[in-house]
Amino acid sequence: MKVLFVYPRFSRHAEHNPELLTFVPMNEYLGSPSLGIASIAAATPAGWEVEYRDDRLEPADRPTDADIVAMSFFTPAASRALELGDYFKSQGKTVIAGGIFPSMMPDEVQPHVTTVVQHEGEEIWPRLLEDFQKGELKPRYVGVPADLAKAKLPRVDLYFGSERPGFLPDDYPLQLSRGCPMTCVACALPKVMHESIRTYPFEHVLGQLDQLAAAGKRACLTEDTSWFPGSGRTRLGQLFDYLASTGRTMSVSYVGISMPMLVALQPSMLARARKAGVTMFYLVGGFDPITTKAFCKDEPQALAKAELAIKKSLDAGIEPYTSFLIGNDDDDEGTVDRMLEFARRSGIKKAEFAIFTPYPNTPSWHRLLAEGRILTREWSRYNDANVVFQPKHFTPDGLRQAYLRLWREFYADRTDLQGLGTAERTIQF
Repeated sequence: MKVLFVYPRFSRHAEHNPELLTFVPMNEYLGSPSLGIASIAAATPAGWEVEYRDDRLEPADRPTDADIVAMSFFTPAASRALELGDYFKSQGKTVIAGGIFPSMMPDEVQPHVTTVVQHEGEEIWPRLLEDFQKGELKPRYVGVPADLAKAKLPRVDLYFGSERPGFLPDDYPLQLSRGCPMTCVACALPKVMHESIRTYPFEHVLGQLDQLAAAGKRACLTEDTSWFPGSGRTRLGQLFDYLASTGRTMSVSYVGISMPMLVALQPSMLARARKAGVTMFYLVGGFDPITTKAFCKDEPQALAKAELAIKKSLDAGIEPYTSFLIGNDDDDEGTVDRMLEFARRSGIKKAEFAIFTPYPNTPSWHRLLAEGRILTREWSRYNDANVVFQPKHFTPDGLRQAYLRLWREFYADRTDLQGLGTAERTIQF
């Protein structure tokens, strides 16, 4: 028996806004896939053959001898995933869909596939395959939190096998934990991976690190939840100390973080990160109490905290690659000027800009749906680069122009980019 895993393609910022290529002096970069498929492939029982197709590199809708086609996808890839589901069903294949979008919008996905898997899939995947073999496959499976103490290393070797000229990522995700207790308005994580943080055993973390190193890859730590007080931060600190003590200080490309975390952290924790070889933070903004207020009128306390966050990062010797979000209900035309001035004054060299997006079944989606402000369900446009809702203080085109102006004016005449290394001069837009 054989499973074909498919990672559906999605449009990035420059595909919807090609003018970005003319005024952003960074190297366009196609990043590695998420760990969803790699994790489920690792949970596939012995005796099943596994194949992988990355639809971003080559169209996946072509014949296969697989018995099952399994896809994992988030919202920007949903339109393409539903097309692929229709194609493979027309070829007589059993199609399984899982990941963020199927977990949040199962009824939207169900007509295009055989079976929808919601939430984490490792615990039920072997049972699903057994049901298939017995002819008892169900249309819906609801996963439970995976026992991370028993988790197998993700099959990132499947991803390495798809590399080719033009697609040679130098880093891949390394996961320290799952889940989140927060209720950020546009985040699906608590619903998809549950509301408590669960950490992987440290031996598992090292195993992930080792298999990346064996392939000549670095790790990117994308989860800002790892900085939360408690077990997540303990595991992160363990990793930092291990990297420093073993001399493996080139193993991590960047670490995700937020401004509230930076403000709250003791300098000693930042020093541990820097000693471990961390030279860049991916600083997410637009959802937390600081960055939702810092660029509004008359919010000096939030602005002061934002300035402190950048200063602490720079003082630690870590470049803050900062992500700004435009389109919150408190944003207006003046927000653009305030963001640009903040970035200039704070000394931010590398930034990205995104449009607020109400992802399906999140709190912001339900609020804007109730207010009649959702403009489209064309899922390919839900990629932080399009206006898919009616803004409060902009027209839809006005918000798009504000987004483009942020990119254009931030990167105008940026001679200070010469201080960034080759890897740091890349951006996934």
